[in-house]
Amino acid sequence: MGRYYPFQKIEKKWQDYWRKRNQFKVKEDPKKKKYYLLEMFPYPSGKLHMGHMRNYVVGDTLARFLRMKGYNTLYPMGYDSFGLPAENAALQNRTHPAEWTKRCISDMRKQQEKMGLSYDWNRLIITCQPDYYKWNQWIFLKFYERGLAYKRKAPINWCPSCKTVLANEQVEEGKCWRCESRVEIRDLEQWFFKITEYAQELLEDLERLEGWPERVKLMQENWIGRSTGTLVNFRLKDSDKILPIFTTRPDTLYGVTFMTMACEHPLVLELVEGTKYEKEVREFINRVILEDRFTRTAEDKEKEGVFIGRCAINPLTNEEIPVYVANFVLLEYGTGIIMAVPAHDQRDFEFAQKYNIPIKQVIQKSDIRYQISELTEAYIDPGIMVDSAQFTGLKSEEAKGKITTYLKEKGWGKRAVQYKLRDWLISRQRYWGTPIPIIYCKKCGVVPVPREELPVELPQDVKFTGKGNPLKKCQEFVNCRCPKCKGKARRETDTMDTFVDSSWYFSRYCSPDYDKEPFDKKRIDYWMPVDQYIGGIEHAIMHLLYARFFTKALRDIKLYKIDEPFKRLFCQGMVVKDGAKMSKSKGNVVSVDEITNKYGADTARLFILFASPPEKDLEWSVEGVEGSFRFLNRVWRLINDFNFQFPPASPSEAGRAISNLQGKPETRNPKPETELKKITHKTIKKVTEDIEKRFHFNTAISAIMELVNAIQNSKLKTQNSKLRTPNSELRKAIETVVLLLSPFAPHICEEIWENLGNKPSIGQKDWPTYDPKAIIEEEILIVIQVDGKLRSRIKVPINSSDDEVKEKALADDRIKKFISEKKIKRVILVPKKLVNIVTR
Repeated sequence: MGRYYPFQKIEKKWQDYWRKRNQFKVKEDPKKKKYYLLEMFPYPSGKLHMGHMRNYVVGDTLARFLRMKGYNTLYPMGYDSFGLPAENAALQNRTHPAEWTKRCISDMRKQQEKMGLSYDWNRLIITCQPDYYKWNQWIFLKFYERGLAYKRKAPINWCPSCKTVLANEQVEEGKCWRCESRVEIRDLEQWFFKITEYAQELLEDLERLEGWPERVKLMQENWIGRSTGTLVNFRLKDSDKILPIFTTRPDTLYGVTFMTMACEHPLVLELVEGTKYEKEVREFINRVILEDRFTRTAEDKEKEGVFIGRCAINPLTNEEIPVYVANFVLLEYGTGIIMAVPAHDQRDFEFAQKYNIPIKQVIQKSDIRYQISELTEAYIDPGIMVDSAQFTGLKSEEAKGKITTYLKEKGWGKRAVQYKLRDWLISRQRYWGTPIPIIYCKKCGVVPVPREELPVELPQDVKFTGKGNPLKKCQEFVNCRCPKCKGKARRETDTMDTFVDSSWYFSRYCSPDYDKEPFDKKRIDYWMPVDQYIGGIEHAIMHLLYARFFTKALRDIKLYKIDEPFKRLFCQGMVVKDGAKMSKSKGNVVSVDEITNKYGADTARLFILFASPPEKDLEWSVEGVEGSFRFLNRVWRLINDFNFQFPPASPSEAGRAISNLQGKPETRNPKPETELKKITHKTIKKVTEDIEKRFHFNTAISAIMELVNAIQNSKLKTQNSKLRTPNSELRKAIETVVLLLSPFAPHICEEIWENLGNKPSIGQKDWPTYDPKAIIEEEILIVIQVDGKLRSRIKVPINSSDDEVKEKALADDRIKKFISEKKIKRVILVPKKLVNIVTR
């Protein structure tokens, strides 16, 4: 055993050892307490860098800790492998998406194994494989049976030059990413999942997610966006069409002077089709709809709109009001159509001023009524109703309920609850995704593919030209027979949104070999829900919300007994380098191979966990990496020196050394041995609590470093003492360091453990426990005086700081009574004897 740390040799040795013994394979065991630990699975977009690795290192450290704590730990990995980047790569590299994805997965898995990640690879799932996406299709059919999957028109991004549908990511500044043609918005029949069916339950159950970050729950609450208000039906002039609006301000209905519609609303283009307004409206929609929704609705964003040539009738006043399409209206709010009251809404006020639309005041502040010409901004506070027919003179808050009741009596409206949440559009006009299992027959209409014919597989022999959906051009795929009448029919050529793949994958891990349903209910009942889920805050809304929806929908078809998929959620911070998030696009990545080749995987792991709390952003630092490398070499040399001077313990001695960590305190130990024992047990307590309760890996590592310092000092001071025997406190302390460090730096710890004469694997050993008696501090009695008079006594640890003694004295209940109404001038301390609190 050399004095230097041969990390490449050690890491390869132990990775081979784990792999050959299939060490991390897990199966159900009713006698053991289960723990399902999961990281959000990655998209195989190429090689990993250290920004990606932080997520996995956090998870792996916890997994190794949990196994040593005795948990039956499920810790799997897979790849979210469908999606647009693979198609783009196919175009750029003249390859097939399947081949490109396969290469990426191979590279990523090698890197994950190189970092020593302890996944149960027997449970690997790859979502682009038919044996996985078959169950996407099975679930789709179940949803279709229950009315949770349906088809309707929705807007899409269309490139007229490439003659293809574009994803939002392929639209750059309103232009096609390939040919730079101006993108148009068109309506297309598309498939949806009815997530709104579960809107209220999704909202209410957020309160049950006690292990989730509050900011994530707030983001979901705002996205679901529940509002209680009034639904009012405005009739379109010269038509039998109804324009329903949702408002929380029915008290302002008499002040409506125009209406606005969201650019995405499907009725807009229908109303202008063939009219002189069509060209201007289409151009406006094509420009606005591509803008970010937050930009469109920002307070400082200029309010813009176009008159569509139609008017609506206000049911309360029978007045004609013009209808506009506007940039600040979103389809997600209410019905996607809003009534505009410029006197009492600031956005409406700005819009009306710009387009010279009348402003009508219907609420005033007490007895003060302003002239419309004097208004510089909208009056949005409660007040007294004016010019509002029979409701004039009422307080506006009171009028809300009375007007709503009146609308209901007349059949013009009703009380209603609305959500910002909209049904999930799952259709993608792309090749690389799960085919939607639907067939269209001229005679039978829409026909689901029979379950026994699943999976509907993607054809491999397709051409990627960048124009159109390759599936539409594949006649072998499109042309089929109707399952009902056996006549000629055609397949659906849309594929599913890749969020479908990730909405239930965590359940497939529980029984990846099961071939009768998406998962085995018995095994699901054992493993689910996920006990700890780890991933980025960027997935707070889409992925996490969709996974919750899937869980509730699958529960209702009797596949689950649970209501929520993830008990606890942890969102790690980003890895930052040169002031920006580490990413390929910014050119600031640090590759896994670069770090592992120069310093080793254990150094990379230790730095990632030590440099910053995992929920905070981590600044990449070469100096920090080198510091972690030096520490591991220091541990290596410490054990090396110990091992050269004394023979390794026999297995029985090693076993006694570890079991004796929680033994009876010895009464006549030398003081150095007692002190080292105390530090060792305090470290066990600190590291255990930091990992288990707080995810404070950085402070846990710091505590281990302090124990190493203590061992070094004890060794230097007592080279010839009883401390140097095989079953001494020194050996116990050293073995404790190795055990505590092993989840963070598993390779070097496996090697050291073996070199100390122990049988591998250290990951299969029990986590050390501390002896409460060993960490009790010696206490001294402190007298407390108030203005020189004895008022109380307290006990404090003998090594307490002056500030700690003063703080404890002031917190004493008796002292609080004496000084409750007095002003403390100063606190005088006589070390280890007395505290005098001076109030006069």
